[in-house]
Amino acid sequence: MYKNISTWLLKISSTWLMIASLLLMAGFLILVLPAQAAVSFQESGSERSPDTTFYYTPEALYQMAEEYGAKGRQAYIQTRWTFDLVFPLVYTCFLAVGISWFVQRLNGWADAWKLTNLIPVLGGSFDLLENSAATLAMSSFPAKPQILLSAASLFTPIKWVLVGASFIPYFVFVLAWLIRQIQSRNN
Repeated sequence: MYKNISTWLLKISSTWLMIASLLLMAGFLILVLPAQAAVSFQESGSERSPDTTFYYTPEALYQMAEEYGAKGRQAYIQTRWTFDLVFPLVYTCFLAVGISWFVQRLNGWADAWKLTNLIPVLGGSFDLLENSAATLAMSSFPAKPQILLSAASLFTPIKWVLVGASFIPYFVFVLAWLIRQIQSRNN
C-alpha cells in the first residue's frame, strides 16, 4: 500500500503542482503563521502550545489546558479543526510533491530514495493524530483523560521528527538538481 501512495505522489507531482505547493507554503510561512500565532496568544493568554513544543509530558498538557481557561481551550480546539487541519496539508503537499518532483528529475541514484516522499505524509498524519488527542483532552477538561494526554505527548515528538526528517531528502534533492543544472549548462 505504501508503495502505491509513493507511486501516486510521483505521478501527480507536476511542475505546476510543485510551484503551487511552494508558493502556498511560502504564503503560509509569511502571512498565515504569524497572524495565527498572534490570535492564539490573544485567545489563550499563553505562548505555550502543544503544537509548537517538541516534547511535553501529559501533566504539562493538562497544565496548559488549565492555563488557557475556558475561552482559551475553546479557541485552541477551534484552531485545531480549522487552521491546523489546513497547515498539515500544506506542508505535507509541499514536501511530498517537492521530493517526488526532484526524484523524477534525478533519475538514477534518486530512484532508490523515492519512498522518502512518504516521510512528510507520515509527519502530517501524526500532526493530525496529535491535534485529535490534544483537542479531545482540552475538551474533556477538567477531567484528566490520561490516555489522551499521553497520546498527544507521544504524537508530538514523532510529528516533529518526521517533519524535520522530511526536509533532509528535500534539500539534498534540491542541491543535487541544482548541481545537475549547472553541469548541464557547462557542457
